[in-house]
Amino acid sequence: MSLFRLTLRNVLHRRFLSLLTVCAVAITVAFIVLLTLSRESVEQGAKKGYGPFDLVIGAAGSETQLVLNTFYHIGAPTGNIPLAVLDQAKQDKSVDQAFAMTTGDNFKGFPIVGMDSGYFFTRYGDSKLQEGVMYTRTGETIVGAYVAESLGLKVGDTFSGAHGLVQEEAHESAEAEHGENHGAGEHDEEHDEEHAHESFHYTVAGILPELHTPDDRAVFTTVDYAWAVHELAPEDREITAVLVKPASLLGAHDLKQALDGSNGVQAAYTSKAVSDVLNAVDQGSRLLSVLTAICVLLAGIAILLSLIAAVGERTKDVGLLRLLGKSRAYVWLTLTSEGLLVTAAGLIFGLLLGHLGAYLLKDALFAQAGIQIEPYHWTPEHWLIAAGALSIGLLSSLGPAFRMYRMHPLALFKS
Repeated sequence: MSLFRLTLRNVLHRRFLSLLTVCAVAITVAFIVLLTLSRESVEQGAKKGYGPFDLVIGAAGSETQLVLNTFYHIGAPTGNIPLAVLDQAKQDKSVDQAFAMTTGDNFKGFPIVGMDSGYFFTRYGDSKLQEGVMYTRTGETIVGAYVAESLGLKVGDTFSGAHGLVQEEAHESAEAEHGENHGAGEHDEEHDEEHAHESFHYTVAGILPELHTPDDRAVFTTVDYAWAVHELAPEDREITAVLVKPASLLGAHDLKQALDGSNGVQAAYTSKAVSDVLNAVDQGSRLLSVLTAICVLLAGIAILLSLIAAVGERTKDVGLLRLLGKSRAYVWLTLTSEGLLVTAAGLIFGLLLGHLGAYLLKDALFAQAGIQIEPYHWTPEHWLIAAGALSIGLLSSLGPAFRMYRMHPLALFKS
């Protein structure tokens, strides 16, 4: 009987214990794979999330909040700033491009973002729309590929937005749950605002291609949409942020020094704010690494206990093999190959399970954070995971195998 067939027979003979060991290895590997894919997706998504816009100008407050809302469409804006800030940025000689952004409304949970159409050409080049044309008039929109797919939107469809960054229905249900009561005047004001949003209709002029950035999950329209919805007078018009592509890093520094902290306005380095977020993610990853190490240790212990049990069951079988002329090396290989076979089976199932988990989580992760995990991506760390798993399987096998290796054939029958 070949070594492989003997090893396979031994594994199948102890199906339940072998299955538990395979599951322990598979769960550990799947957890590590999912963690690796998620961390890489967060890093890649964060790096390409803001494009060439190294500086963002907005209302005073948290720089991280400003950047996350502006480029990743996460959370609430820090507030509004005067429209004159845009003119000041455009007139600065150190600025290559500057685009105003307005936000604060949503359509079925997806943010409606007012943005100058030049933003898309500056950031994405000459990428063609998936369908339709770029918006040119107030009320026309282009929608991200993820929004169009999720809501089934097509060119020519019309819809109305809602105030806030979440669906109005969710807001109302939350109020009902907490039993909030408003005065008549406040209720009338909210009713008028809701009516203003419902009476303003958007038309889908185009659908963006898959950009693999947070812009896939936003609805874009002209900057003046918020002014039109609320019928604001020219002197009351404000914007949420200004996205700046500086001509040089020195120019970005000069503009930041000129605007930061003046009249409730702040200017933030985009890369710095994103780095702060990534540092926080890294700290969380370190905590998960501790859990990963514990899982690896438990998987190694599971393999070790499985093989110790196998040694106790097959002492006489091993002795018979020795009496039939099989060498000590052969006996040693039967046990180590059993550990490697169980580990390899767990490794394969773990890799499949980890990528399956990434596939199932990709939409939820993208919908919440604009980070697109790639479930089919194979990273260099996968090879390290495979090598590490097989090494743990081999090391766990050495102890029981060495014990059998040292024993005399007749002593095996006496034990």
